[in-house]
Amino acid sequence: MSQPPPPNLAASAQPSARTTWETIHASLHEAIVRHRIDPGAKLVEDEIAGHFGVSRTIVRAALQALAREGVVEIRRNRGASVARPSPDEARGIFEARALVEPHLVRLAAARITGADVAALEACLLREHAALRDDRPQEAVHRSAEFHRIIAGIAGHEVLERILADLLSRSSLVVALYWRRPETLCESVAHHDLVAALERRDGARAAASMEAHLAALLDGLDFREPAPPRFSLAEALSSTAAP
Repeated sequence: MSQPPPPNLAASAQPSARTTWETIHASLHEAIVRHRIDPGAKLVEDEIAGHFGVSRTIVRAALQALAREGVVEIRRNRGASVARPSPDEARGIFEARALVEPHLVRLAAARITGADVAALEACLLREHAALRDDRPQEAVHRSAEFHRIIAGIAGHEVLERILADLLSRSSLVVALYWRRPETLCESVAHHDLVAALERRDGARAAASMEAHLAALLDGLDFREPAPPRFSLAEALSSTAAP
């Protein structure tokens, strides 16, 4: 069956006073971390402005914010593109997570409530559903959400913000180098973490997190990255698959 043509960006433009740089930032960030825009893809200001019906100035502000977060690169005379981490950068991102997340999960173990456990279990159910429905990108997104919830429970705002940036950059690493689905959305690893947290066993939770992150890094293949799947138009369109 032939695929429908990509949506026309000009036709989809809907000028609105409510469309701010924050709106565009959120849309682009969502498309990037959900792997609808591939690492290295060009982010053309005119194309994005036409899609949202706004000025290039507003688009530029959104791109600059994404660049500060490390998920977009802006180069003089070359414009903006989604960041494309090298193998060394990819390893560095996961090594940084291995420094931050065991400490966060220890803090979370001391603060966790029954409602927090329920939130983590609900996230796991969404992750399992995505895997069952053969939606690996959504499963990876839910896996990152699981880690964000733990960081929120920990109550350390500075480390939580650092981890949020690392998780966004991890999404680029996954899009480029992920070849082993079973290592990225490991049900056993996440269930072990929930069990340790529920028992308020910080040492066990930290050890589980360290092992989990090591498995994630080991599951990446630093050979030739996979080819792009979506155009920018498709990625920003509401018809793009999650």
